[in-house]
Amino acid sequence: MHELTLCEALLDLLDEEQARRGFRSLRRVRLAIGRFGCLDPDALVYAFEVTTRNTWLAGAKIEVDRPPGRARCLDCGDDVEVEDRLADCPHCGGARLLPTGGDEMRLVEIEIVA
Repeated sequence: MHELTLCEALLDLLDEEQARRGFRSLRRVRLAIGRFGCLDPDALVYAFEVTTRNTWLAGAKIEVDRPPGRARCLDCGDDVEVEDRLADCPHCGGARLLPTGGDEMRLVEIEIVA
């Protein structure tokens, strides 16, 4: 389950941010995980809950946004937004799409308790 590994890296990042900014605790973490990312948002939420037990992050909530993927259509040349890797071009119906975005994971926002 690579969600657990990613969660541990996220916790390291949050630890560094707490040390740098000096806040007491965290209420909420918001992530954006592209639809092409090979992550299960429910598994990530569960992993976050498990890895934060008995830590300064215990009780913090995690929210996961799922922005759509981006692709360039090799038939019509348009840059398009698609929900999954197997989608056809919404403009021309072409099936030759080259993914250009949507597999990233980004920390969007943290809500802290000073």
